[in-house]
Amino acid sequence: MSTSERFIALTLAWAVAGAALAGEASPERTPAHKTSLESAPAHKTSLDQAPAHKTSPESAPAHKTSLDQAPAHKTSLESAPAHKTSLDQAPAHKTSLESAPAHWLERMNRALTTRNYDGTFSHWHGGRVEMLRIIHRVQDGTVSERLASLDGSGREFIRAGPSLTCYLPDKRTVLVEQRPPQESLVGFPAVNDQTASFYDIREVNRTRLNRRNTHVITVSPKDEYRYGYRLWIDDSTAMPLKTQLCDRRGHVIEQIVFASLTLPAHIPDSAFKSDVSTAGFQWLRNESGPPAPTAATLAWNAMRLPPGFRMAARSAQTLPGSADPVDHLVFTDGLASVSVFVEAQRREQADQPAVPESAALGSSSAFSTVIDGHKITAVGEVPPDTVRFIASQLKAEEPPAVSSRRH
Repeated sequence: MSTSERFIALTLAWAVAGAALAGEASPERTPAHKTSLESAPAHKTSLDQAPAHKTSPESAPAHKTSLDQAPAHKTSLESAPAHKTSLDQAPAHKTSLESAPAHWLERMNRALTTRNYDGTFSHWHGGRVEMLRIIHRVQDGTVSERLASLDGSGREFIRAGPSLTCYLPDKRTVLVEQRPPQESLVGFPAVNDQTASFYDIREVNRTRLNRRNTHVITVSPKDEYRYGYRLWIDDSTAMPLKTQLCDRRGHVIEQIVFASLTLPAHIPDSAFKSDVSTAGFQWLRNESGPPAPTAATLAWNAMRLPPGFRMAARSAQTLPGSADPVDHLVFTDGLASVSVFVEAQRREQADQPAVPESAALGSSSAFSTVIDGHKITAVGEVPPDTVRFIASQLKAEEPPAVSSRRH
């Protein structure tokens, strides 16, 4: 299996959990989908094995876990309202300030990235429900985070400053990578003029959730190339008590609901120690950095992009299991992002017929094809047509000729 295929398989399983509260990848969401869990080589699932899940949040079974320690938060997925209403049809809440909905998104993002908090939430996607715990601390300018699965695989993501360590006990693997210090496991991308051109942002309701007053904000896509959001934002703390990712018709693709959430003034260092015993585990390091072009390097670019998308980042990334660096391009519209990996094929692979592959699980879509002897893999929390569009438009450009002078 190629590096890109391994990347897709694990992306489809964990891309959402890796950016659990937000919207990977992100000026966050910008690199939202480059979590290196996706590249762990031990996973053997191929694209055509990804199952389709048609269950909805209404039919998802309640996760059986004790909430005795959770103060006043008893909400479950079963209490969620019907999710068939189109985001576009939601009536706009009357407010004297036209910018109020976007202001609430900004307040929420500041709360997620600057507050101390400890919460347990249910995460519904692809017909499955999982319980996770998120711990976030900002101390002396350094961000520490821990995201842990409380059931199933028992995976944990622990971040200390720029270092992110991913514990995969089901694969007996630990993956370590470096991230920009300002990039968080959580957070919502900033809303700007570019975002407003492709999304309709409204406050549609004010309601109570978990005994808290909340503002219900919708971020509705104006075309078929991106998903939208519904967010229940606490009036007092600006924390998102409930988040839904929706398609353009308003159907829920993914849902997060906090069962317990506290905002402690102090969180000890011990809260960021993994419970996973790593004896006998394989340790992998994912190195990435700016590309180092040479005279023979091809520059990959998209000839066309969906409306509003632009290239936001380019790097050369060495993924576990790959001997050569892989070109990594990130395209974003300000909220949604797509990671594209370009991997040179080996000679024996080049002789095989190129068969495009696609897969989807929950909110994550992936598409892989071969262009000019290179495997092109696009992954993102966007509709399937978007990753197909972007991957199919990639072309290699020859670098300008380098003239040599004799001295």
